[in-house]
Amino acid sequence: MKVTGFTFIRNAVRFDYPVAEAIKSILPVCDDFVVAVGDSEDNTEALVRSIDRDKIKVINTTWNDSAEMKTGGKVFAAETDKAFRAVPDDSDWAFYIQGDEAVHEKYLDAIRAAMLKWKDTREVDGLLFNYLHFYGSYDYVAISPRWYSNEIRVIRNDKSIFSYRDAQGFRKGDNMKLNVKPVDAYVYHYGWVKEPGVMMRKVKNASSFYSGNRNQEAAIDSKSFDYSSIDALSRFGGTHPAVMQDHIDRKNWSFDHDMSFNRLSLRYRGKIFIRKYLGIDTFYRNYRLI
Repeated sequence: MKVTGFTFIRNAVRFDYPVAEAIKSILPVCDDFVVAVGDSEDNTEALVRSIDRDKIKVINTTWNDSAEMKTGGKVFAAETDKAFRAVPDDSDWAFYIQGDEAVHEKYLDAIRAAMLKWKDTREVDGLLFNYLHFYGSYDYVAISPRWYSNEIRVIRNDKSIFSYRDAQGFRKGDNMKLNVKPVDAYVYHYGWVKEPGVMMRKVKNASSFYSGNRNQEAAIDSKSFDYSSIDALSRFGGTHPAVMQDHIDRKNWSFDHDMSFNRLSLRYRGKIFIRKYLGIDTFYRNYRLI
């Protein structure tokens, strides 16, 4: 079995993306790794190349800044597709990770076992992972249903598969959902744990790729990101991936959340009630469990 990792990144240093940690977290189960490095204004390419010169292949890309590609974050999917298309034909699986994600080393054996188990079952298009979304700091995780709880991160090396919408998931062929098997592993998402000033710069940059989204545009008026607007958090009691520890040790701000202020909208409370007591899942799924 051959596994190729892949991702895309641009201006990782400028916006404090832990992309090196992201890549390192899954590199032990990858035979090689493709990174689409966009036209950056910092030393992102040098950072990526320094990780593992034997395993990592860098492809240089130019992001499409047209108005069409800045609608709904389409450019992120386009960059993901560029990396995926560069995955060698002899690879069985392609392991995707984004620049603000990481996988704990305790899950790597289970992930590899799942890839081996389903490698020759052609109807399985990919593997579905659980998610932890850290918010404010590395000590809190978001627990509102508005945060996606699962997503596809391992896909079969089938070039009819493509990145969907703003690169959150994948589809294939004529916009069909992928058939997936769940894997007992979590992806740790660190996209919302930066110091408020850095976080606001990241939000402003990201919002430029979602033109026409009034909610995004309304959120970037200040110089500092307001973390207090979160609806519900829980304190994290586990351990972080070892590759993230140095990044965590260098954090330069503190964040505390009073759980008594947790609140969920009536809409989400209703969805949770229906799923729990009626067994009907009304939450959006961009995949088909088989």
